[in-house]
Amino acid sequence: MTQPTRIYKHSSAGTDWAALLLGAGLGLTLALQLTTVRKSDFTSLYASLASFSRLSALVGTYLAIVGIFLVARIPWVERGVGHDRLVTWHRNLGPWSLYGIGAHVFFIVVSFAGQDSIPLYKELWRMLNSFEWMWFALAGFVLMILAGVTSYKKARAKMSYETWWIIHVYTYIAVAASFMHQVVNGQMFIGHPLNRAYWTGLYVMMAFAIVYWRIGVPLVRSLKVNLKVEKVIVEGPGVISVIMKGRNLHKLGAKGGQFFGWRFLARGHFLMSHPYSLSAAPTEHLMRITVKDLGDHSRSLAFMKPGTRVFVEGPYGAFTAGRSTRPHVVLVGGGVGITPIRAIMEELSGGVQMDVIFRASKEEDLVLRDELDYLAFNSGGSIRIHYLVGSRKNHPMDARSMKRLVPQFADSDVYICGPEPLVSAVRQAFEDVGGPKNRFHDEAFAFHRE
Repeated sequence: MTQPTRIYKHSSAGTDWAALLLGAGLGLTLALQLTTVRKSDFTSLYASLASFSRLSALVGTYLAIVGIFLVARIPWVERGVGHDRLVTWHRNLGPWSLYGIGAHVFFIVVSFAGQDSIPLYKELWRMLNSFEWMWFALAGFVLMILAGVTSYKKARAKMSYETWWIIHVYTYIAVAASFMHQVVNGQMFIGHPLNRAYWTGLYVMMAFAIVYWRIGVPLVRSLKVNLKVEKVIVEGPGVISVIMKGRNLHKLGAKGGQFFGWRFLARGHFLMSHPYSLSAAPTEHLMRITVKDLGDHSRSLAFMKPGTRVFVEGPYGAFTAGRSTRPHVVLVGGGVGITPIRAIMEELSGGVQMDVIFRASKEEDLVLRDELDYLAFNSGGSIRIHYLVGSRKNHPMDARSMKRLVPQFADSDVYICGPEPLVSAVRQAFEDVGGPKNRFHDEAFAFHRE
């Protein structure tokens, strides 16, 4: 399943203009407060707290809106900045958005309670029933807290992807629910139509981005390629491959190593998008994913019937052959993390030398082994496969071990996909031998997407 490799690179210019645009938006947001502030806003401690709370609300809400834009899958943004950077920015902004909105809730209640000389709980109740749309705002705040708490790594690790995904969708509802109470009650919007137009415009653009690029475009593209399940193959204990057939699949622009959000038109599979990487380079008519049994959804894929229609969102990810710059490449896969590595192997060409390291706990975990051996056998010596089976103690992935296994390790591009401990160990090994960050490309096992 091969096709010619197309090289895409993300330059620093894309990051620069994106940062400039986001900075300009933040400046305009701060101006909403600065241009409408009054002398009376600082005549007392409680008045000053109210002013600070409004500023916190503006900044926190702006960061929440930006966070949604970052994962709206806008094509020209993804191409210019890179999906991996966008997801990182999204995750980093999330907590600060929650801190800002949380500070607003706390300080506005303290401010009003102090001015009215009543307990905090009475003031909160009064505000909820005296100001318009406040109950919606409270509901939005609670949903945002729920989404924020469950986004922390330790919390995500204890829940299924399905649960995490549903809770995370609440972020959209939370941001939308807070809109009306802002423009109706906010000092910076009452009597300031230009400010209100700017703020409304942000929300409208956010809604358009989600509806158009995350729903409309994927739906239309999926109908055009007419993707359907061709067959399901058992690759090993708890691991299956789903081969799908369609038409004109080159129009999706997918490359080996990338992932899609997949929806199968079957009970329990359509409403929720699940992220799986391609496990082979796509062709004009075929695409394949290889999935390990990690939950109800992945487990039930083994029973997917041929002919089931498939809807896709993507492709996403910068874990592609086009990012390599050296004539020698080291590809590391841990367990089922070998699947995007397997796809990238097909796309690396033009005399590139490859050392492929497959790390697994047991022999039966070496999925797609026959395919790896076939690619190596027909590579004319350009591909070497290293199977490391056993405990971490027997196969430490430190600098010394990596150099012994691959002497050119320090002068290579390194691709790795697997559990976070494996990724961290190889990253540290690469740093220890002096490898630069721009030649280390990782795709960790976590929730790919927001």
